[in-house]
Amino acid sequence: MNNIPPPPDDRGLFGLGSRLPPASLEAEQALLGALLANNKAYERVSEFLEAEHFADAIHGRIYSAIRRRVENGQLADAVTLRHEFEHTGELAEVGGPAYLAQLLGAMVGIVNAGEYGKLIHDCYIRRQLIDLGEQVVNRAYGSEPELEGKHQIEAAEQQLFDLATEKASEGGAISFERALIRAVEIAAKAKESGGGVSGLSTGLRDLDAKMGGLHDSDLMILAGRPGMGKTALATKIAFGAARALLREAEETGGKPGQVAIFSLEMSADQLANRLLSEASRIQGDRIRRGEISQREFDHFVGVSRELSQLPILIDDTPAITLSALRTRCRRIQRTKGLRFLVVDYLQLMRPAAGTRPESRVLEISMITQGLKAIAKELSIPVMALSQLSRAVEQREDKRPQLSDLRESGSIEQDADSVSFIYRDEYYLKQKEPKITNFPDDAKFQDAMTRWQQDMERAHSKADLIIAKQRHGPTGTIPLFFEAEFTRFGDLDTTHEQSYGD
Repeated sequence: MNNIPPPPDDRGLFGLGSRLPPASLEAEQALLGALLANNKAYERVSEFLEAEHFADAIHGRIYSAIRRRVENGQLADAVTLRHEFEHTGELAEVGGPAYLAQLLGAMVGIVNAGEYGKLIHDCYIRRQLIDLGEQVVNRAYGSEPELEGKHQIEAAEQQLFDLATEKASEGGAISFERALIRAVEIAAKAKESGGGVSGLSTGLRDLDAKMGGLHDSDLMILAGRPGMGKTALATKIAFGAARALLREAEETGGKPGQVAIFSLEMSADQLANRLLSEASRIQGDRIRRGEISQREFDHFVGVSRELSQLPILIDDTPAITLSALRTRCRRIQRTKGLRFLVVDYLQLMRPAAGTRPESRVLEISMITQGLKAIAKELSIPVMALSQLSRAVEQREDKRPQLSDLRESGSIEQDADSVSFIYRDEYYLKQKEPKITNFPDDAKFQDAMTRWQQDMERAHSKADLIIAKQRHGPTGTIPLFFEAEFTRFGDLDTTHEQSYGD
């Protein structure tokens, strides 16, 4: 049997070359006629219909002219459009006065304008899907050899997502009554909780009091310089949220939602080791070296069994792309129910596959906008960690500010809240007096005494600075910090020292 493939024909991809792209020129003519006859028909399509959605480029030009005049408060009819096209020299290109009159003859009633607009938009979506399908096949055949197979999948998913979230005919405004009902439901939930926490609990008393918990659709940025404990605090909050979800499931008898941690800097093993160290109160470096007693090891194993019950998922894919992150979050949402997402950290992510941002600022902007879109699409709180620029180190006052965020404009703009973790003890350690810097022993002793007092005041304390919060107050929350176990907890302000909960 001859297995040689037949010679190529002119049918194109899967025979699509012999088919006409989806379009309805009659619907386009009828809609334009309705718009020219009654400009109020524009209100029924303005939210979702663009000029590029028309299959006929001439119809797209006419629609653009109508849109421009209507949105400027001017009349758009056959007479005014004829005058405008004559002025720009485009009248012949759009078919002349005869074609504008023909459109009026094809008009439909204003009531049907919305349905014709949706049909035009649907045909556009179908044409885009055909183009995307051809692009996927061409890429697979090697038209873009720099894209590996898995990256081609991500690029296709990103393009599908962009197409799905482009101005669509669904959605729109909701009644004020419905918005008020939702607001009352949230307030009732907070009242029932007894602690003013309407969102998912963070496990930190003062943070819950300040923010009301973790709220759906919010993008939260937690930033700090290296060594401040960003990852430790984020995992503390993730643990608090997981415990709250477990309690909620026990009360309702259902399955708990999941907390997903995307750790781009640390491997899953390293992160698990740090979490076990914190929970078991055994130093992580001793665990790694095996310098623990049998009793400590038994305790370590027991704690690991307890923690294994928590609904936490860890993904340690390095340099994950935004499109891959979105796909995995959707999968978790669909299969297990995603309730909270942590990304550690922002600057290690890459934008969607197939995109080539012109600058690092634009790249970070795409990532933060994408994370906010995930928060809104899946209706979950998203916490993203971020590095601070070195500008902090150049100042006398090391407490971070919004302007210290790397690529600060886009991050600050897209985030619902921005918080900084700051530990004065970290910087004080670097200022320990050295005897070589003092002319005599007495002055050295005075400086050493003052330094020790400052260290004592700052010992085991950290500040969480809420610099921006769209839905609540800003301010500073004092926290307890155990450097041995990189462990955060609530600070007991009544007594001198607290070990958290």
